[in-house]
Amino acid sequence: MIGVFDSGFGGLTVLKSIAQRLPEYNYLYLADSARVPYGERSQETVYDYTTQAVDFLFKKGCLLVIIACNTVSSRALRRIQQGFMPGRYPDKKVLGVIRPSAEELLDRGCRKVGILATKGVVDSKIYTEELEGIDPPVEIFYQPCPLLVPIIEAGRHDEDNCDNLVSEYLKRLFNQESAIDTILLSCTHYPILYKSFRRHTPGHVKILSQGPIIADKLGDYLERHSEVEKRLSRGAGRVFFSTGSLEAFDRLALVFYGGPVYARQATLGPPK
Repeated sequence: MIGVFDSGFGGLTVLKSIAQRLPEYNYLYLADSARVPYGERSQETVYDYTTQAVDFLFKKGCLLVIIACNTVSSRALRRIQQGFMPGRYPDKKVLGVIRPSAEELLDRGCRKVGILATKGVVDSKIYTEELEGIDPPVEIFYQPCPLLVPIIEAGRHDEDNCDNLVSEYLKRLFNQESAIDTILLSCTHYPILYKSFRRHTPGHVKILSQGPIIADKLGDYLERHSEVEKRLSRGAGRVFFSTGSLEAFDRLALVFYGGPVYARQATLGPPK
């Protein structure tokens, strides 16, 4: 199977896009809903939680895992790929969402990019690192949006207060640079608020969500790595796990995934 992991519901927006682009494969989604959000946690804690999640997914039969979380991709992915995977799962793969998104910005010829993200992603300056040395340069402007994920996870994304927050965060972003040409929603929760972001953003500014980007990049990856693609099972299966309340997960997952979801209980612990 292909595994998709996020600390909460946001990764469902990525899974939705991937499953639409590559419907024939079997997918297993894991949400660490009991410990969401990850954005304010220490780098070591994020790493520990993510190794537990990756270990869970591989033991459930996943061959390839997509980390559909920008916080994890920026703060733990490289260490997992270089330190955790070779000794435990040398024949399997873990991919993130940061590099594919940075590649998309380059492919589109973006020059002044606003990154809307959690505090952890903003503090990491990961997009600056990924795009360093590009000629002509891509200028990156970061705006943390710390209150959005908790509001979205609580199912309050339709409230006026949430729309006001989006407006305020965008105002702060454009105060940094008025000539921004592209905004990247660098949190997989944020597409739920796409209409609000669009309403408060000048019409000529592109707004990119990561789901379609990751879906296309995964399709390209599988075409280039037939040794991985041939080992993937087919059958269009969709299995969902959550470490938190299953009732709450199933209810909110309707919003993120766009269809009924019936999650199973997951318990995470240190890899053995």
